[in-house]
Amino acid sequence: MKLLLPNSIPITVTAPDGVTTAVYDVAAPIPAEHSDAEAIVVWGSSGERIAAMVTELPKLRWIQALMAGTDSVAAAGFDDSVVLTSGGGLHDAPVAEHTLALILAAARRLDTAVRAADAHEWYKSLDVNQAFGTTGTFTTLFGAKVVIWGFGGIGTRLAGFLTALGAQVTGVATTAGERAGYRVITPADLPGELADTDVLVDILPALPSTQQVVDAAILGALPAHAWFVNVGRGATVDEAALRQALVEKSIGGAALDVFATEPLPADDPLWGSPNLIVTPHSAGGRPQDPEQRIEENLRRFLAGEELLYTV
Repeated sequence: MKLLLPNSIPITVTAPDGVTTAVYDVAAPIPAEHSDAEAIVVWGSSGERIAAMVTELPKLRWIQALMAGTDSVAAAGFDDSVVLTSGGGLHDAPVAEHTLALILAAARRLDTAVRAADAHEWYKSLDVNQAFGTTGTFTTLFGAKVVIWGFGGIGTRLAGFLTALGAQVTGVATTAGERAGYRVITPADLPGELADTDVLVDILPALPSTQQVVDAAILGALPAHAWFVNVGRGATVDEAALRQALVEKSIGGAALDVFATEPLPADDPLWGSPNLIVTPHSAGGRPQDPEQRIEENLRRFLAGEELLYTV
């Protein structure tokens, strides 16, 4: 059996007897000499490149994606017999940290302060000399209500960070109840939670059921000081409605790491929106300790056992 490894990040996999490994260029066609590969690890390949693998790898039986969201692989058109496993759990810490950074930047308006510093101007914070916790602006996580839509591993990790800073966290998932000590509601109950929400965080995957679920109605239910933060997928947001909400200042602002089209085109109207913080789909950065996941799933694959994080 042959396992292909991407050249996008250094990965050293200890393969058992009978398994050979080879490194492939994520930006180039799979060489004919590797068309016999039965397994491949995917990280850093474009959607077009992944789709081409359908014909380049006719003997493929298992795809180990290292990203948490596997929408690009699922859309490539592989046969249903090909097992797809995700990098779920490998990005929990960095994405949660990045999301926290975006929320804090929004609260303290670090984006405005940095732009002022670039212009050699002294930025005066909007909440200077205001009573602590003044309503009408989002300036602190202490006492703030944060709703996390997509309450999985990343969401629960983020919730712990937010709780340590004094925020009140509610999760949104397909099943209501309690998870990791936090109250969890369903999307059907979300509209009733938004009127007093200070921050709405989107960590949703791109699925048919999540296409543009953050729409004008959701944004319109938020108070005027609330911020929207997206580290999930751009396809989950109606970007035209978000742009309108920002221009009309019906929400406090938005901090976005993902977009429907990436890179975000230079002429996209979102670029000129007020109170917008942008990072270039960098929340995940790179998977943590991918070798352990690959080796464990390889062992399970050879033993005929159920693989971890099967999609």
